[in-house]
Amino acid sequence: TILIEKDEDGIFVASVPALKGCHTQANSIEELLPRIKEAIELCLEDEGEEFTQNQFVGEGR
Repeated sequence: TILIEKDEDGIFVASVPALKGCHTQANSIEELLPRIKEAIELCLEDEGEEFTQNQFVGEGR
C-alpha cells in the first residue's frame, strides 16, 4: 500500500507504511510515482528482497 498526501504547501508526499523509512515527495503526481517506485526498490534492496512490480489497478481519491 502506498499512501499519497498533499501537504499544506501543495507538495505530494508518498509513503509505504510496510517499509520503514520508505517515503518521497514531488511537486506533481507524475513526478511522484517514479520516485516512490525507486524508493520502494531501494528499501527492499536494503532488506535483501527483490522488487516485483504488480499491475496498476487504479487510484482512489
